[in-house]
Amino acid sequence: MRTVSVAEAASLIESGNRVFIQGAAMTPNTLVDALCERYHELENVEIISIHTEGDAKYARKPYSNSFRMNSCFVGGNVRNIVNSTQGDYIPIFLSEIHLLFRKRILPLDVAMVQVSPPDKHGFCSLGVSVDIALPAIQTAKKVIAQINPFVPRTHGDGIIHIKNIDCAVTVNAPIHTHGITEISEVERSIGKNVAELIEDGATLQMGIGNIPNAVLNNLQHHKRLGVHTEMFSDGVLPLIEKGVVTGEDKEVKTGKIVTCFAVGSQKLYDFVDDNPLVHFKEAGYTNDTAIIRKNPKVTAINSAIEIDLTGQICADTIGSRQYSGVGGQMDFIRGASLSPGGKPIFAMPSVTAKGVSKITPYLKQGAGVTTTRAHVHYVATEYGIVDLFGKNLKQRAKALISIAHPDYREQLERDAHKRFKNG
Repeated sequence: MRTVSVAEAASLIESGNRVFIQGAAMTPNTLVDALCERYHELENVEIISIHTEGDAKYARKPYSNSFRMNSCFVGGNVRNIVNSTQGDYIPIFLSEIHLLFRKRILPLDVAMVQVSPPDKHGFCSLGVSVDIALPAIQTAKKVIAQINPFVPRTHGDGIIHIKNIDCAVTVNAPIHTHGITEISEVERSIGKNVAELIEDGATLQMGIGNIPNAVLNNLQHHKRLGVHTEMFSDGVLPLIEKGVVTGEDKEVKTGKIVTCFAVGSQKLYDFVDDNPLVHFKEAGYTNDTAIIRKNPKVTAINSAIEIDLTGQICADTIGSRQYSGVGGQMDFIRGASLSPGGKPIFAMPSVTAKGVSKITPYLKQGAGVTTTRAHVHYVATEYGIVDLFGKNLKQRAKALISIAHPDYREQLERDAHKRFKNG
């Protein structure tokens, strides 16, 4: 491994290269910024990533003249370019992104990552974002690393030896954090409703945000919970401290928290640092339905942008505009439904921030179906929970209308009558 200046590291990238950028809290922004400063001498550089944090300069002018965005998940910092002529989105399950690299469907020229300093054996840690970063560094022609003492050394598979790093730069700055925001009354109600579905001994999958945190806040008196998830955040910590999360009933890595990335506060990063309780694996493992279903009572909690009266879920577009991505929703919804005693759950407010009903007669024109109606079981809002499994189309509509916002129920009933001709 050569330690070089940031400018020299960025100079290794050539016009026409396909460059992977590690994401979430581990986004190597120093390297990203240095690459973007070369925009005047580069052309047609393809950027591939999932969600990244920080300023994605390559997604805006004048830098975007030299870069093309080919995203596997869409965050706010690249949303505009993905929905323009200079970018695009690949609809793909998080569990399968590694195949794009390993099968050389999208061979990588360069992988840019952020890692911990090497230990006495020469191994660096990928920190809290192993997800698709591990297959990226294993397959890329060149690996450029940002070495940072603030990166937690995590247990699991996210390690890389210095001999496999072509060049490195040193930085000394905290990684990205996400603070906890105040939970609203609506979110509290949803959290309470969902928590009633969770049994002792369940294996949890949840994301980041107020609704997952509201659910977790209602699990203080549960027992023997486990965690096998795509990602986790601070909301799990109090349950670990109180002995609610023990993982003792899990079949896969009994007693361990299994995840592929984590985003949260510095307290969370301090918790996972050198902690053998938490195993960071690549997404091809954590999100493998065949592995997920081995655990008992897998309870998967996911969200939706809108759901139609037949149960179709749109979670990644607003009409034809790409808003986020397929991600791991289907991986865990299917895994939970196949798990012994499992419960796939969609939890969402009944209306958007602008007061528009999220339960609709039809999905918006151009909307993507993230999860099919055949996969949807439980749906929860602040007005209750319904189980759509085994229900026909008319029964589904009636059930969903019962948990819609009261202001919209009468109109939804008229819409259902028109759509299904039911009296």
